[in-house]
Amino acid sequence: MLITFKSHAAQDLIMMKDLAVTLLGIIGKHLGERGVITSEEMPAAIRKLEAAVLDAKRTHPADTTVHPGEQDDKEEEPLHLGQRAYPFLDMLRLSQKEGTDVLWGV
Repeated sequence: MLITFKSHAAQDLIMMKDLAVTLLGIIGKHLGERGVITSEEMPAAIRKLEAAVLDAKRTHPADTTVHPGEQDDKEEEPLHLGQRAYPFLDMLRLSQKEGTDVLWGV
């Protein structure tokens, strides 16, 4: 299932449900059929997400090797959290700058 995030400050961002659940969980939100991150919540959401990305980098520094028997398309959450979170972080930062909310829906 795909989740679409929308903001007047950025282009729509479409991501897989598992990633959306992870990123929203980090900032204290739950994935419902629809939801919102208000402009007032934006600073805290950005701080939490940035902290999680830094923590993931410290815990798993640039280990991108594929081990025998693993599929190349297998996603490992802590390994790629930073790469996977940046488009969402960019949307949050742009939205904060413009004082607009981020909405999502399925």
